[in-house]
Amino acid sequence: MADIDRHELHTLVDRIPESDVPAARKVLRALADPVELAILDAPLDDEPETEEERVSVASSLAEASPDIPFEQLRQKRA
Repeated sequence: MADIDRHELHTLVDRIPESDVPAARKVLRALADPVELAILDAPLDDEPETEEERVSVASSLAEASPDIPFEQLRQKRA
């Protein structure tokens, strides 16, 4: 049922007259999760990644395994 309701909302949004888009945006933003809105409004991270960060990410990705329980990973990092 929720998927049908969302589909209907998407359809309705697509049919909003251009002149009413700002009002619809304001109403929809008022209904949205404030944390998600903050993420949407956050500036892009345009700071270049350092070599140390690249190595750290590569190392983390190489070590990660879906078979390791979270608590074990936490102990390993502590």
